[in-house]
Amino acid sequence: MAIPSVVTFGYRLQELAPGRAVIVAPYDRSLDGIFECFHGGLLATLADSTAGTAALTVAGAEATTATVEMTIRFVSPCRTDACATATVTGSERRLILCHVEVHDMAGTLCATAEIKYIRLRETNDKK
Repeated sequence: MAIPSVVTFGYRLQELAPGRAVIVAPYDRSLDGIFECFHGGLLATLADSTAGTAALTVAGAEATTATVEMTIRFVSPCRTDACATATVTGSERRLILCHVEVHDMAGTLCATAEIKYIRLRETNDKK
């Protein structure tokens, strides 16, 4: 994964299979939200990055995709490293649908997300 945010946030790819990705993000207290836990925006970023990785296992590693819709539900605070598991739940002509679960390292569910990606056409494609 040569995505700059992956390096910035220290993500670790734990598993990669067709239609599935698992990524762990290290917990850094200096980035806490107001409730002394993993900031929700960072959990959303982890969910999006993990789902995007899973989507590329379906679209192809060289495909150009973009997030077009994301819904996230926060269930409980995360005060450890966060582990996101993304599964592709549907793939249409241009859309890829993913479900993500984010757990803390004790296995407690912290968030769930539904994310939709679109396959973009390359600007240099000939029609």
